[in-house]
Amino acid sequence: MLHNPHQGPQHPRLTRRAALQAGSVGLLGLGIGELSCLREAAAAPKAKSVIFIFLSGGLGQHDSFDMKPDAPDEIRGEFRPIDTRTPGIRICEHLPRLAQRSPHWALVRSLTHGSNEHSAGHHIMLTGRSQMPIGFNPSRPRAEDFAAIAAVATAATRSRNNLPPAVVLPEKLVHSTGRIIPGQFAAAAGTRYEPWFIEASAFDPMGYGAFPEYDFDHQLRDRTPKRTRFIAPSLELPQGVGQGRMGDRVSLLKMVDRQRADLENAGEVRNLDRYRQSALSLLTDATVRKALDVQSDTRALEKYGNNSFGWSLLMARRLVHAGVNLVQVNLGNDETWDTHGNMFPHLKDKLFPPTDRALSALIDDLHETGQLEDTLVVMAGEFGRTPKISHLPQYYKYPGRDHWGAVQTVFFAGGGVRGGQVIGETDNMGGYPVADACTPEEFGATIYRALGIPSEYHYQDDLGRPHPVYHGEPIRGLLG
Repeated sequence: MLHNPHQGPQHPRLTRRAALQAGSVGLLGLGIGELSCLREAAAAPKAKSVIFIFLSGGLGQHDSFDMKPDAPDEIRGEFRPIDTRTPGIRICEHLPRLAQRSPHWALVRSLTHGSNEHSAGHHIMLTGRSQMPIGFNPSRPRAEDFAAIAAVATAATRSRNNLPPAVVLPEKLVHSTGRIIPGQFAAAAGTRYEPWFIEASAFDPMGYGAFPEYDFDHQLRDRTPKRTRFIAPSLELPQGVGQGRMGDRVSLLKMVDRQRADLENAGEVRNLDRYRQSALSLLTDATVRKALDVQSDTRALEKYGNNSFGWSLLMARRLVHAGVNLVQVNLGNDETWDTHGNMFPHLKDKLFPPTDRALSALIDDLHETGQLEDTLVVMAGEFGRTPKISHLPQYYKYPGRDHWGAVQTVFFAGGGVRGGQVIGETDNMGGYPVADACTPEEFGATIYRALGIPSEYHYQDDLGRPHPVYHGEPIRGLLG
């Protein structure tokens, strides 16, 4: 039988024995009672795919995609621009692979919002909403926060091949103090729309970047790196969701025992609801297991890089191929890109090399398999960075840049994007948009349009109240 390389896995119905063997689903963090995140939204059309790469901490526009080589030294920085394959578009010299792939990507150099604070910036860019919710707490997520883009994708797109509509990997965004960053959850949309989190990266409060090869500490403190490989990934709901069901490990084990007993009494697996069936299929499908087991594919890792950035984007590529509609990749843990100091050596030696390699490999793979046209790749952070270079010698040996919500450059590829173009322009200091300013609402709408979500779509929260998901138009001129 011929196999279509672009077709995702088709999960078989499970036998009763297979369901019993998968009774350890609870041990992998799959809250059976919360599997409504696999629901189908009948009002939405079949979704295309999005890989949303999030650079927590904020990438400096001057040092990457909107360089100002004619500005004074304290503005332009140490890096120099290089030509891309597209005449007139120049980017940082330390992104040479991406420079060669410019016909496939576009830059929006004029995204702007009003916050310079990390938590607010995360909430703004992860939800596509400039306005902050009433009572917003930067120190913890709240049920009243706006729904994350990944949660909207869960609500508004159909599950394919029994897979979750939206996945976030390889870790939640957690501050070095253990504080969980708001904006990444379903929040006001309700727990049934939570994206699934693949926790594959162990927590290291002082470790940043593409471990193990490119692990670093912002302040160059003496430390022993704790992360060498991805941990065996599990699919789980965000912290705080379904605590009454999950509880501690003892109650979790008891729950698994009850699940097994229920299956024994059910007689046949067909009596399981469709969400439980989906979870069991997810665990037993060989294609899904392969998508999660990225570190064993040495040939692919030669292209993507044998580090957490390469592992993450390779996993995202495989999950999209398997049928996930939106994969959010947190490229580095919380505030990895927060370069207040030691900025130039860390970008040059630690951050740009694995990013340039992995992102270029992702674009190549999607292009070579004919899937780039139907897969939007977007890369953004919570804000840009200040035009003027600053130095905090009490913390950092070398200078850096501060937070700057007024403008950042956003990278787009595939998904109908017209490559080889730049939308928007900043002033000669790279501080403010002077042409075609765009908003987080337009950013979110661009992702929703690429997913095939109709402009009139709205979801209902737990109280039955309707919530529209479009709060702006897609970025003008970006999509062909």
